[in-house]
Amino acid sequence: MVGKVNMRKKVMNTLNLYHEIFAKLLSEKEAQSNVKHGSLSDKSYMKAAMLLKQQQKWLHMDERIIGPVPGVEIGDKFNYRVELVIIGLHRQFSSGIDYIKGSNGANFAISIVASGLYDNDTSFSNVLIYSGQGGNPKVAHKKPTDQRLEKGNLALRNSMDAKNPIRVIRGLKSIHMGDEKNNSIYIYDGLYHVVDFWQKRGEFGKVVFRFKLRRIKGQPELTRLKMKNAKEFKLKDCVHFNVISQGKEKKACEDFRINDRTQGREKKASECFHLDDISQGKEKNPISAVNTIDDDGPPWFNYISNMIYLESYRLLVPSGCDCTNGCLFSKNCSCLIKNGGEISYNQEGCILEGSKNLVYECGPLCKCNSSCYNRVTQLGIRFPLEVFKTNKNEWGVRSRVGIPSGSFICEYLGELSNENGTRDTTSQCGCSKDRKYIRMIIDGSSAIDASLYGNVGRFINHSCFWPNLYAQNVLYDHDDKRMPHIMLFAIKDIPPLEELTCNFMF
Repeated sequence: MVGKVNMRKKVMNTLNLYHEIFAKLLSEKEAQSNVKHGSLSDKSYMKAAMLLKQQQKWLHMDERIIGPVPGVEIGDKFNYRVELVIIGLHRQFSSGIDYIKGSNGANFAISIVASGLYDNDTSFSNVLIYSGQGGNPKVAHKKPTDQRLEKGNLALRNSMDAKNPIRVIRGLKSIHMGDEKNNSIYIYDGLYHVVDFWQKRGEFGKVVFRFKLRRIKGQPELTRLKMKNAKEFKLKDCVHFNVISQGKEKKACEDFRINDRTQGREKKASECFHLDDISQGKEKNPISAVNTIDDDGPPWFNYISNMIYLESYRLLVPSGCDCTNGCLFSKNCSCLIKNGGEISYNQEGCILEGSKNLVYECGPLCKCNSSCYNRVTQLGIRFPLEVFKTNKNEWGVRSRVGIPSGSFICEYLGELSNENGTRDTTSQCGCSKDRKYIRMIIDGSSAIDASLYGNVGRFINHSCFWPNLYAQNVLYDHDDKRMPHIMLFAIKDIPPLEELTCNFMF
C-alpha cells in the first residue's frame, strides 16, 4: 500500500512539474511577442515535455510496461497527449498504437489511444471497436490508401493471440474549447483484451482493419458521469509561476532558463510581480501572488486565518462525540446524527453529492483525532493556491494543480458585521462596486466583510453563470446556525491554472 501511495504521488508530482515548466514557457512567449493566453501555436506543451526529459524526470524512461502503470488510476484525466508519454502510459506522441518487441521477436501492443481521428466506436461500453493505423488522410494529409497488417496493426493482431492486456486511453473533445486545435482531453479507461479483428471498406473507400477490444472484468467502472465531467476538464492556457522568490518586492522569475537551440542563445523567464506568501505564514501552504499584466501588487488588506466576530456575539463550543476509534462506523456518533446519520465526505475528503444545506463536522471537544473523515474544512487549505492578475485587470485565484470535484478549497473569511454597519454596498450579484472584494450576506442582519480583513477567498471572483465553486455552510467550533462557516468546494474537476469562481448568491 505504501508503494502504491508513493507512486501515485510521484505521478502527480511529475505532472505538476510539467505544468509549471509549461506555464513558464507560455509566460515567456507572452512577454516576448504579446501572444495572448490561449495560443498554443508555439507548441509550448511539447517543449515543456522535452525539457522535462532532459532533466531525467520522465517516469519509467528505461522500461515499457505491460498492464497497469504504477500510480495511474482508472478515470485519471490528462490535458495533453504528451502527458501520457511523460508518465509512461502511452509512449507514442502521435501514433494511436504503442507496442513492444517480445522475446520471440514479434511485436505486441501495450496501449492504444482512441481519439476520434479514425473511425473508432468510442461510445460508452465495455467493448471498443478500434480502427487500425495507416492510410488515413486526416492524419497524414495524403491520399487514402489500404491499410497493411504491419507495425501497430500487426502488434494488435499478435496481442489477440497472446491475450496480453492493453491499456486504453479515450480522447474526448472538450465542450468548452470550440474549434481550437488542441480541444481534446484524455481519460484512462483501464485494461482491455483484443478478442477479434477483420477488414472492411472505410469512409474513404480503402481497406481498413477493425479490432474488437473487450474490457477486462473486475476493474473500477468508468461511469458515464465521469466521461461527461471529463469533457469539461481542460487546461486553460494561462501563465503561472511557482513560489520561488524570497522577498516581497518585484523580482525577476529567473530560476528557470530555456536553451533555445534554434536561435542559439539562452532566454530568461519574463519579469513579473511576485510575492512569496500573502498569508505571511498564516496558512500551512504559502499563497503566492503573481502579476504578469502590469506592475501592480494585490490591494492591501490584513490576512486572517479565522473569522473575526462582533464582540457582542458569544459563541459556545458544542459538546463533542465519544468516538475514540473514529466516526465512520460509529452508530452512536452525535456528530453523524446531526448530519442525518452519515458523514458528508468520502475517504478523499471530497463532499458527497446531495449533502445538506448545513454540514456538521466534528469539533474541538470530540474524542476522534484529526484523521477522522468528518474533519475536512477545519484542517485548512490543501491545494497550492495562487492569486494572479487576470486579463480583465482584476485579481483572481487559481490552483497550480488539478482539483477533484467535491474538494474543499478555502473558507471565505472576513469581519462579521451588522448589515447596517458595513463599509460598502453590494451590487445585484453580491459583489462590491469596485470589485476588490465580495461582501457576503449570511442572514438578514449579518454579513462577512472582507474589505480590510480576509484571506485568499476575498480574491475569488463571482460568476453568475459558469462558477466552478459553490458555498457550503459548515459548523464545527460552535453551533450557532445563524453564523455558519462559509466553505467553498469544487463543483467539478478543475484543471490546473483555471480561475476559481463562485456564485456567491447562494
